[in-house]
Amino acid sequence: MRYVSPSPVLNHRVELLRELAEAEPRLEGVLLYGSWTLGESDAHSDIDAYLFVRDADAETFDGREFVGRLAPLKLAHTNMHGILAVVFKDLMRGEFHVDAAGTGIDLISSWEGAVHLPDPESAVLLDRGGRLTAAARRLAEFRPPEPVATAQELCDELANWTLMLAHVAARGETARAYNLLHAVVSPLQLKLCRLLRGSTAHWLTPSRALERDLPEADRARHLRTTGAARPAELRSAAVESWRWSRDLASEASARWGTVLPLQLHDEIAELLAKG
Repeated sequence: MRYVSPSPVLNHRVELLRELAEAEPRLEGVLLYGSWTLGESDAHSDIDAYLFVRDADAETFDGREFVGRLAPLKLAHTNMHGILAVVFKDLMRGEFHVDAAGTGIDLISSWEGAVHLPDPESAVLLDRGGRLTAAARRLAEFRPPEPVATAQELCDELANWTLMLAHVAARGETARAYNLLHAVVSPLQLKLCRLLRGSTAHWLTPSRALERDLPEADRARHLRTTGAARPAELRSAAVESWRWSRDLASEASARWGTVLPLQLHDEIAELLAKG
């Protein structure tokens, strides 16, 4: 049974994509990814898909023109990751990978352990040769990260990046330190927190559904690590961030025996306190 989103607009767009793909002989397969494939889409969700083009047509296929058949576009460009990113007339976003089918479908096997498609049949909108469905089915089983090695890596990363944050803040680069805190340190913290709480379903985007996935106490600790890009507020948020990182690291060490460089941890705390 195919997944149905609570968003009629998104349902219509997915079905239209299926119809257009079936009518487009240059397409060998179409695979959805993102919130639709996890059964979590709503009225604010994007439409994200891989368009696998026959190898003979890969160089000439116009992805922008094809996607524009779904609805008029307000914006279409190749984003920083080389993906066709669009904004439809109703402000729904879309991301479309346009890949040659031969190599593109073969690469799906390398996604195992990183991508989860709990309902492959709903994710595959078109599969002319059967290769895409077979590849997608290999992603149906969710594989949580291995805890011990992952916890050690996250603890080490948190120490390294928080030390960089402390140096940058001490130099007076408040905006750069703010970016490090929120774009680098925070996702690592949330991954370690999720690992400890056994809540790894949103591992690739650890802030996703945070309000639903994590206990109130963890959400409160996370909130104390946020602040404005002003020196005093940044210092306070960075200090609270490192305290939480250390608490999480200590919890991981007690559970899995991960190694903690405690002297380095103390020195990072001292550097952050100096501002």
